[in-house]
Amino acid sequence: MTSQPRPYHHGDLRRALIDAAVETIAVVGPSAMSMRSVARRAGVTHAAATYHFGDKAGLLTAVAAEGYRLLGDELDAARREHTSFLEVGVAYVRFAVGHRAHFEIMYRPELYRPDSDDVRQARARTALILYGTEQADRTQVAAGVAAWAFVHGLATLWLAGNLPSELGDDPEAITRAVAAHLGPEK
Repeated sequence: MTSQPRPYHHGDLRRALIDAAVETIAVVGPSAMSMRSVARRAGVTHAAATYHFGDKAGLLTAVAAEGYRLLGDELDAARREHTSFLEVGVAYVRFAVGHRAHFEIMYRPELYRPDSDDVRQARARTALILYGTEQADRTQVAAGVAAWAFVHGLATLWLAGNLPSELGDDPEAITRAVAAHLGPEK
């Protein structure tokens, strides 16, 4: 008995491939992910995946752009709900922990096409939320980068398992506790 190729019946093959890429990255990491493994996970041929994205960089570009959009949504929701810059930072850490595969791709521009219009637009929206204005001055940009560096570093340390156990096991609570020590010297 010969094996028949499985026909695919995705209502949205592009979406299915992005989801399969995120799932694959979560299991094997971004470096080991391949178009073939993503196609297999999505139940389609390698040719179908290549048709939609061209190559691995094309697929990872879609993942990065989606990550920036999701991050922007999370930051915007936190800003509207809490009106607190700290809670926007907590939302950043929550995003990194909850969307690890996206997070691992977004800040590795050597893996995708950072000059893609989709990526640039999504990053610009996220930057607007971080800086609070389209015309941020030098001080606003410096404050935004300082806050971003703090939460990005904390999220990265959390994901790598490098934070001291004395801080507990809740990354959001850890963010709030550590941020309390970043104010003016007492």
